[in-house]
Amino acid sequence: MISSIFEKTKPINFIIVLVFLFLFYWSVQFYLLDYTFTDIEIAPSIVVLSILLFSVFVVDFVVKRNKLTGTNSFAILFFTLLFVVFPETLGDSNAVFTSFFLLLAMRRLLSIKSLKNIKLKIFDAGLWICISSIFYEWAILYLLLVFAAIYIYDPKNIRNWLVLLSVGFSFFMILYGVMVLLDEVSFMIIHYDFAINYDAIFPIKWWSSLKLSLYALLNMALAFSTFIHLGKAGMGKVIIMRLIALSFIIGIVVNFLVTSENTSAVMITFFPSVIFIVNYLESIKKPKFLEAILIAGILVPILVFVTKL
Repeated sequence: MISSIFEKTKPINFIIVLVFLFLFYWSVQFYLLDYTFTDIEIAPSIVVLSILLFSVFVVDFVVKRNKLTGTNSFAILFFTLLFVVFPETLGDSNAVFTSFFLLLAMRRLLSIKSLKNIKLKIFDAGLWICISSIFYEWAILYLLLVFAAIYIYDPKNIRNWLVLLSVGFSFFMILYGVMVLLDEVSFMIIHYDFAINYDAIFPIKWWSSLKLSLYALLNMALAFSTFIHLGKAGMGKVIIMRLIALSFIIGIVVNFLVTSENTSAVMITFFPSVIFIVNYLESIKKPKFLEAILIAGILVPILVFVTKL
């Protein structure tokens, strides 16, 4: 039944996912994070929620445009379910904004495979990544993805590498100008200190660490399965999956580096995780087994959330 609903892209699928995510967001704020109506600033919360909901459409667009999965809605379903597994990330507005801008960067980065307007796409991807670093400075590590894409698709054109210098210069000048107008020039020095909060990382919280470890291991297994099944799919799809795998690895590293009492950046790994999950589901040939996996994929996140709650 679940597979019959989400195996095709329908407007009702977006309605189901968006309504659930809307209700779940507020549930997390009031019940998990113990906020009251007086604690929540309505306008900023609406902005964060709007970005979160719009991210669902961006995920679907990137997946469909680059043919990362089949023509189904499993990607937006599991993108939403991952929030149930990691509800604490909905309490971190910086994670929402960082994830959104990284999605926009991935949209441009994956489109480089067409070998059209490469320099423009490199510039756009690099700029979106730099913007995401405003919220988490360590997100700048995602520029490694841009380097990887250039090396894979067009490494001999020196101008592609020089574009990254123009990205850095443009971002610095724009950000500096904005900070001067806001009289917050010190923000750049304070924010981009690339400090690691060891006191927040250690001692390790067993529940969060166990959950994140199982999540990382599961994605490693799914990635391995994906690459095996893509052996006959052509080198183009394999290269894209390598970039997505690198994106997941960088995301885990960034999540570790920005760890503190008030941050949970695991959301930035949801997009590559979803791609691996859906590709595994599409490799299942038995309808009953697929249905069982989908039911488990819905019940397990809910169980994890209820256990934490």
